[in-house]
Amino acid sequence: MKQNIRDADPAELLELAVNLARRAGELARRTRAEAIGDVATKSTATDVVTAADQAAERLVVSALAELRPGDAVLGEETGASEGGSGVRWVLDPIDGTVNYLYGLPGYAVSLAAEIGGQVVAGVVHNPVTGEEWTAVRGRGAMRNWEPIRCSEVTELGMTLLATGFGYAADRRAHQARVVAEVLPLVRDIRRYGAAALDLCYAAEGRVDAYYEKGLNAWDHAAGGLIAAEAGLVVSGLRGAPPGPSMVIAAPAAIFDALHALLVELDADGGP
Repeated sequence: MKQNIRDADPAELLELAVNLARRAGELARRTRAEAIGDVATKSTATDVVTAADQAAERLVVSALAELRPGDAVLGEETGASEGGSGVRWVLDPIDGTVNYLYGLPGYAVSLAAEIGGQVVAGVVHNPVTGEEWTAVRGRGAMRNWEPIRCSEVTELGMTLLATGFGYAADRRAHQARVVAEVLPLVRDIRRYGAAALDLCYAAEGRVDAYYEKGLNAWDHAAGGLIAAEAGLVVSGLRGAPPGPSMVIAAPAAIFDALHALLVELDADGGP
C-alpha cells in the first residue's frame, strides 16, 4: 500500500529503510559472483563500481518511487532526484565496494531519511554478518535492535582510532602523512574500508573514534546519525558540520583533543 507523501513519521521512515536495506543487501550478497565480473571505475582506476551497486540502488529507488512518490532521493550511483514532500532519502547501495569486490565481509547498505534537510532515521545493514545498526533522531541507537552506547575512553593516547583513505593518489599521500603523525599519539589505528561501518563500530565501542576526509553524504548520513545517537560528537573541523572536508566521530571526553590534533596536522587540507 502506498504511503501518504506527507506522512513523515521518523519511526515509520526507519521501518521502510530497514526493509529496503535488507532487500538491497540480500540482492548484493546473492549476486556477488556475477556482479564482480562486471566492474567499472568511477573517480579513479582504484575506485570501482559493480553491477551489484547499480542493481541494489535501482531496487531501492524503484521501491521508494512506488511507495513514497513525492520523496527526493540522493543515491551514490544515480545522483539526485527531486521531490515535494520534504523527505529525502540518502543511499549508498554498497558502502565498501572494494571489500565486496575482494570477498571481504566489511560492506553494507546505508540508507537514511531526511526531513527538511535533517537526518531523522537511518540504517546500516551488513548482509554478510547480518549486523544491522539503526537510529531515530532523539531515540538512541541500536544494533540488531539492542541499545548501544559509545566508548567511555577519556585519553587520546588510549584511543583506538579508525580512519579511511581516498582513491586519488595525491589525496592518499596527504592522508598518509597525517596518519603517520597521529599514530604515535593514539593506542592504534584501524582501517576497515567502509565509512558507514566505521561510524557504526565507533557507535558501539568496537573502536573509540573515527575520522576521515572526503566523505559524501551517502557515506555518513545513516552512520553519522547512529554514531550521534550512541553518544558520540559528530562534526567537521573548526565548527563546520560533517561533510567532504572532514567527518569526526568521537566521545566528548576526547573530541577536543582529537579535533585540535587534526587541525594542527591540516587533516582537512591537501588535495
